[in-house]
Amino acid sequence: MKIGIFDSGLGGLITMRGIVGRLPEYDYVYLGDTKRVPYGNRSQQTIYEFTEAAVRFLFERDCGLVIIACNTASTEALRRIQQEFLPKFLADRRVLGIIIPTVETAIERGSRRLGVIGTPATVRSGVYPRELRKLRPDIEVLQVATPLLAPMIENGGAKWLEPILADYLKPLLEKNIDTLVLGCTHYPIAKEMIRSIAGPGIQVICQDELAPGKLEAYIRRHPEIEARLSKKGDKTFFATDITETLRSLAASWFGRNADLRQAELHLAVAAPGTKGTGETFA
Repeated sequence: MKIGIFDSGLGGLITMRGIVGRLPEYDYVYLGDTKRVPYGNRSQQTIYEFTEAAVRFLFERDCGLVIIACNTASTEALRRIQQEFLPKFLADRRVLGIIIPTVETAIERGSRRLGVIGTPATVRSGVYPRELRKLRPDIEVLQVATPLLAPMIENGGAKWLEPILADYLKPLLEKNIDTLVLGCTHYPIAKEMIRSIAGPGIQVICQDELAPGKLEAYIRRHPEIEARLSKKGDKTFFATDITETLRSLAASWFGRNADLRQAELHLAVAAPGTKGTGETFA
């Protein structure tokens, strides 16, 4: 079995880079739904359908452990995938999300007044305030939806983000936050710019930095899963639209010979259900 990593676009590549850097021995399959990015302005049902199709695609390519790196998909689809889809079809597989590892990291770092930037869907869901307050009821959480960031990064516009980022971060910085969570996998691509705007007194939590350690700990806690993972160090990359930005990042981070392939995702009819953060690196 392989480890699958799914994101709504190319942002998950930076998360995969961190994971492969820490756990290079395993085989990986990456899937970016670059044709339909961003997910953050879509309905819960649509996000679920897209996410289920992506998980099916990765299962069909021998992925036994799938990480949903996308915050929006983790928020709106993960629990349904775990509670409805897996038990019916592939109970021996595991699908994990990114929200709870991020929340745990914020608590571990002693955050007390925390800012979150994310897609409209992630912010609207209230998942970060809700999960953070389960662990620390007195924590103050401030959120700002940042709808322009993911599309600009996806289309190669990261270098022009500084004035937009400064405008988005201004209300959080005025509230004297001590920690900033980058609540979208695309945002770490601009993390140095974000850190520069935030200043040295603010901790910036990036999922590409925390995910490798959290995944390693999960695998160690589940030797029955680790024993089934193949270990040839192979990496395959799929995308629903192979853009020049994707090609450039894949070549930069994984070498010019990165195995990049076209993907077609097929939607299944899904009935309305529950949402939530689900099992995440637990």
